[in-house]
Parts: sequence; structure tokens; C-alpha cells
Amino acid sequence: MTMTDPHTLTGAYALHALPDDERADFEHHLSGCPSCTREVEEFEAAAARLALATVAPVRPAMREQVLRRAGSVRQLTPATTPVERGRRSRALGAAPARWALAACVAAAAVFGGTAVWQWERAQDAQQRAAQAERRSAELAGVLAAPDAKSRTVKVAGGTGTVVVSAQRDRAVFVSSRMPEPPKGKVYQLWFDDGGTMRDAGLMDPARASQSVLMRGAVDGASGVGVTVEPAGGSTRPTTPPVTVLSMPS
Repeated sequence: MTMTDPHTLTGAYALHALPDDERADFEHHLSGCPSCTREVEEFEAAAARLALATVAPVRPAMREQVLRRAGSVRQLTPATTPVERGRRSRALGAAPARWALAACVAAAAVFGGTAVWQWERAQDAQQRAAQAERRSAELAGVLAAPDAKSRTVKVAGGTGTVVVSAQRDRAVFVSSRMPEPPKGKVYQLWFDDGGTMRDAGLMDPARASQSVLMRGAVDGASGVGVTVEPAGGSTRPTTPPVTVLSMPS
């Protein structure tokens, strides 16, 4: 059986177009793939912008009201006499209009519920997109800060550079041509607080060159360490550091 590459399913997942089994498999993959996570967030943000152009929230109670009224309508019993059949035929003349109206109301309830759901998803996607934009702006601000200082060392066959802005109290780690970590592993960044390592975020295992805004303030850290950790990261280093950089002075 041919297996679909999960890295090609980000768009379909963001648009909720995957069957249940594929969605479950992809979500399992997503938990350990920062690259796909970022792509899904970008797709959802784009879908949110499109959805907000046409979707307006409706009353959540609308669907329940329609279903409650539909359940109270009695079904006509079979006609047994010519008089009853005559009355029934006249009544049926108006039936198409009534059924059309009922269908419209039911459709409004269904699409109304869908609109609410889309609107909520759009709000979530917009918040994630806004957070990503803030991170990008902060990263650019550190790199362009007038007081920015950097230090570069060799890391696993590539290079790693830490850029620090004392005024902003933030740091960025820039990697170049670093090899991919082993399968199921990820490079994790740490602040060295006098020998105690503090989690500073994960790198994208699929990218050899990248810039990462390190999590949290520098807060007087003496250096930056890089370790190889299980996908999803660790609360403390589980392997010796690949490298430790002293903070630039």
C-alpha cells in the first residue's frame, strides 16, 4: 500500500479535508514536526482571512430551535376516503412551498452552525498568526538592535551564532549548514545560568539554516548550549551539549 508523505498534507489538514484516520495519523506526526506545525498555522491564517471576508457569526441557539420545532410537527396520516383524498390533494398543493421553507430553515441552521465554527476557527488562526508576526518582529528587532553583539562557533559540521541585545534582553540563535538531527530527535537550545541549563526553545529539525528567537529573557545567562533531544524537547538536557557558546561581550 502506498503511504502518503505527511509533509504534503498540511494544506488539506488546515482546511479539514482529511478523513478521520488520516487526520489522526497526521496529528500524531504534527506533534513532532515543527516544520509542518508552522505550515499548518500559515495555511489556517490564510483561510481565516478568507473566511472572515464572508462569514458572520449567528446565534448558536438557532440550530436547537429549528430541530425542536421540526420534532413537534405531526406527520399526516394516510387518506382513506375520497373526501379525505380530495382534501389531501388540495393540501399537497401547498406542501412544496412548506417543504421548501423547511428546507431553507434547516439549511440555515446547518450553515449557521458551520459559520459559527468557521468564525471560531478563524479567530484562533488569527491569534496564532498574530503571535507568529510578533515573534518575527521581535527576532528582527534583536538582529537589527544598535547594541546587538554576536559570537560564532563550529557546531556539528556547520556554524552557530548567538546574537544578543542587552537593551531588549533577548537572544537569537542563527545556524548555518547544520546537519539534520537523528530521526525522532531535535536540536534544543538552552541558556546557561551558571551551570544550570534553562530551556530556550527548539530548532526546526528539517532546516539546516535558520534563525530562532530564543525563549525567554537572557536574564544574565553566561552562555548558550545546544543539545540533541527527543522530538518535542526535554525539561532538562538528556545528552551532553553539542556546543556551548559564551555570551558575546
